[in-house]
Amino acid sequence: MLILAILMTALLFGGMVLYSFGFAAFLFTALPADVAGPTIRRAFPMFYIFVLGTAAVAAALLWPADPLAAGLLALIAATVLPTRQILMPAINRATDIGAKDRFKVLHGLSVVITLVHIALAGYVLTRFAGGL
Repeated sequence: MLILAILMTALLFGGMVLYSFGFAAFLFTALPADVAGPTIRRAFPMFYIFVLGTAAVAAALLWPADPLAAGLLALIAATVLPTRQILMPAINRATDIGAKDRFKVLHGLSVVITLVHIALAGYVLTRFAGGL
């Protein structure tokens, strides 16, 4: 179970990093803004489901071996839900009505949340590297 927990945590960490710094950036450099924006808007709900699912499974698998690390992964899963259900629609509404300042604040908050999630998953991985 511990090996599977490590793999799930690595998948979570790598998936969040790739999506945040690779896929999203790529879309806005490879596609015109009027195409990239709607494309990323369609992709984000699935990103959040991926984060929720992998964090929850990794937390459950890790619980017997490292409750602290499991709790951190559960925290990721718990906080991604309001990010997906409340914050993301608010960002989309701000974009739709042209509220640029509101968009910047809300988008900035979503970036901070994602960076915290990445840092927490990275910390959990370092716990494995240190031999728990």
